Amino acid sequence: MVVDMELEASKEAVLQLMKEKEKIENDLKEASAILECNHVGMSDELVDLEGFPRTDIDVYQVRHARHKIICLQNDHKNIMKKIEDGLHKVHGLTGNNPQESPSTSIPSSIQENVYFEPFLRVNLVTPGSPAELAGIQIEDLIMEFGSINIKNFKSLKDVGSLVESSINKNVIVQVKRNANTIVLSLTPRPWSGKGLLGCNVIPLETVER
Repeated sequence: MVVDMELEASKEAVLQLMKEKEKIENDLKEASAILECNHVGMSDELVDLEGFPRTDIDVYQVRHARHKIICLQNDHKNIMKKIEDGLHKVHGLTGNNPQESPSTSIPSSIQENVYFEPFLRVNLVTPGSPAELAGIQIEDLIMEFGSINIKNFKSLKDVGSLVESSINKNVIVQVKRNANTIVLSLTPRPWSGKGLLGCNVIPLETVER
């Protein structure tokens, strides 16, 4: 009985964390939309060649949005760790409760919406590219690339199509770097190098995960 109550409390705690995660992700999208409206990314210069604030963008709005994105990325990283810890606790309690069936041990709303498994690995990032400016690094494991994740990814053509349709738009990319989960804002755009990103990704084999 005590285990049952603790299990239900743990499930409820994870569900609450999921709601917080969704709010953070929505706030990230809103902040990224501000950068998109101003046609800038996280690293574009906000002053002109003479050192004056650019007149083609709302500099104050962009600076505020960038600061908010950085804070939200940190919040997202922290909430993902809490969700992971919460799920481990739920699994542990389920294992100690023989009456709990596998199908009901964890609510489907948690199973389907927790962070996705990685499906791509970054094996090349060109200096000065949009990918590097977004903070993407070699050996990053991509868990979400815009609307693409392990559940709907079929081939690299999916990523290519999304990139082509997102020129000068901010794409939210969630990566796993070592033991950390990081949310980045990537803006595909023409630059001095090849392609729109300046990085290369390869499908991640199941054995690598």
